[in-house]
Amino acid sequence: MQIKIINKSHHELPHYETIASAGMDLRANLSESRILKPLERSIVGTGLFIELPVGLEAQVRPRSGLAAKKGVTVLNAPGTIDADYRGEIGVILVNLSNEDFTINNGERIAQLVIAKHERAEWIEVDELSTTDRGEGGFGSTGVQ
Repeated sequence: MQIKIINKSHHELPHYETIASAGMDLRANLSESRILKPLERSIVGTGLFIELPVGLEAQVRPRSGLAAKKGVTVLNAPGTIDADYRGEIGVILVNLSNEDFTINNGERIAQLVIAKHERAEWIEVDELSTTDRGEGGFGSTGVQ
């Protein structure tokens, strides 16, 4: 699949690191480093603009290493980029650690996954079919 992209950053285009990678790293596009204090959030630009075909979305997801080592993650994970959006890809980062985190220009801050999606059509009914689970919600299928 081919996707049109404009790169206004000075960084390489996102790419798959291995043949089996699902995501491509997004890099911060900053004129100067930015400090993210504990529990602070910030939208970090990437300098990337894309044109997705209808039926696809781009999902902005956390980088596991950044989350595990620094306590920094994507706040609205996964963030969704719709096929009709033409603005810059931004990443909402949040610092969940107890220490300041410095975001440097070019730093890998998130990953981008391209995914197909379906459009639903609602059919209003008076009742739904029954299942063994029924109305059992949060934690209802786990072992006690």
